[in-house]
Amino acid sequence: MASQAAPSCCLVFCLLIAAAVLRPGLGWDTVNSAYGDTIIMPCRLSVPQNLMFGKWKYEKPDGSPVFIAFRSSTKKSVQYDDVPEYKDRLSLSENYTLSISNARISDEKRFVCMLVTEDNVFEAPTIVKVFKQPSKPEIVSKAPFLETEQLKKLGDCISKDSYPDGNITWYRSGKVLQPLEGAVVIIFQKQMDPVTQLYTMTSSLEYKTTKADLHVPFTCSVTYYGPSGQKTVHSEQAVFDIYYPTEQVTIQVLPPKNAIKEGDNITLKCLGNGNPPPQEFLFYLPGQPEGIRGSNTYTLTDVRRNATGDYKCSLIDKRSMIASTAITVHYLDLSLNPSGEVTKQIGDALPVSCTISASRNATVVWMKDNVRLRSSPSFSSLHYQDAGNYVCETALQEVEGLKKRESLTLIVEGKPQIKMTKKTDPSGLSKTIICHVEGFPKPAIQWTITGSGSVINQTEESPYINGRYYSKIIISPEENVTLTCTAENQLERTVNSLNVSANENREKVNDQAKLIVGIVVGLLLAALVAGVVYWLYMKKSKTASKHVNKELGNQEENKKLEENNHKTEA
Repeated sequence: MASQAAPSCCLVFCLLIAAAVLRPGLGWDTVNSAYGDTIIMPCRLSVPQNLMFGKWKYEKPDGSPVFIAFRSSTKKSVQYDDVPEYKDRLSLSENYTLSISNARISDEKRFVCMLVTEDNVFEAPTIVKVFKQPSKPEIVSKAPFLETEQLKKLGDCISKDSYPDGNITWYRSGKVLQPLEGAVVIIFQKQMDPVTQLYTMTSSLEYKTTKADLHVPFTCSVTYYGPSGQKTVHSEQAVFDIYYPTEQVTIQVLPPKNAIKEGDNITLKCLGNGNPPPQEFLFYLPGQPEGIRGSNTYTLTDVRRNATGDYKCSLIDKRSMIASTAITVHYLDLSLNPSGEVTKQIGDALPVSCTISASRNATVVWMKDNVRLRSSPSFSSLHYQDAGNYVCETALQEVEGLKKRESLTLIVEGKPQIKMTKKTDPSGLSKTIICHVEGFPKPAIQWTITGSGSVINQTEESPYINGRYYSKIIISPEENVTLTCTAENQLERTVNSLNVSANENREKVNDQAKLIVGIVVGLLLAALVAGVVYWLYMKKSKTASKHVNKELGNQEENKKLEENNHKTEA
């Protein structure tokens, strides 16, 4: 038996060597696998009934075989060859499917499944392809800024760990950038890591920018092949600061106002439309040919009317690029004559003038004691009612806050003037004496009575209005009396008297008494006449009664005589 086995083993070995050299069998198949995944390679052969064992190998670049796995059909045992790069990575199933875990780039080989019988060897080759998706592309080494009309490196687009290598494309605002001489220069490079065999792709972009690229996004992408075909991954957007020279200069007045008035603080601000904007300028003030060098602002404090004029600014290095603005400083002057506190005598004349000087037409308003007047005051002959507080106020309607006002406090003085009047009560029993006083300052009134009489009501005063008021006293004189009214202020003391006669009261009293006596006498006489009439009436009534009775008696007597006569005749 041993002698038979030896020739059999020899035969198998010879068949394997012949199979390795002649490579009979099926055409190859391709298995695609992602980097790090498990590679699964089915044996694409039908298992023969007289199978002795199955075996897997791979081929080196020079074509020599390297056996890596063996499985017996009878013992069902699996043996893995001592190949360092596949240690603990292989698995051979009962149907002779070979699995390789943690796929690597070095696994890209031609693997062969071999099924061996006593008289033949069958092979099925498989090509393994391993793919590694690259990292998301990133724009690095970005330029801090780009300058117009200059070809300058924008940045590098880099994508790492790719297999196979990919291709990088640049985009401006979503559109592909194509190389253009003097405007777009793209340099592509790739490097392979000798250990991992993975590629790193780098694409540098040099770009000649314009102002139109301001705020425009730039991106890049990497296109690679994977197990399922071609794919593309895009980078994040990158926006670059575009530097361009100043082409225009403007000047502003701050804070923005419709109008500037005396006393305001204003700031001139010069701006250039370049990027970065210029930081230094020359400011030209009215009447000053030489510019004042400074930053982009120039401040004027507490401006006066002589600051009105044209203000200019320009670049330091381009004085021909200049901007200007006209500034008008509005003013308003008011002169009131006279003003302050003025004391005049009643009847005096007082001319009043309110003179206005302004940068524009101004409105004028006169007020007296906070009441608006229809016209400006004019005094040809002063009266007490003319006294008061006068205000002349003016304003420029178009200029906010520009108002002026002056005041005149007019005092009209006068010596006391007295006028006395008398009014008798309808009953005639009392008299009301009124002392009318006019003057300023307010005169004090004092009463003096010469003669006897009763004062029914003490003095009563009216309100003091426009330099006038009065005091009155009610008296019932018993005899002729004299009432004296004295009015005194700081200017003078004035006295006036009025005689009041008592006869008028007596006559009226006598007349009233006579009237009363007459009425009483009349009433008595009327009563007496009524009594006499009543007595006469009563007396006459009694006499008539007697006559009637007498006549009635005679009639009865005659009747009785007639009756007697009749009886006699009978």
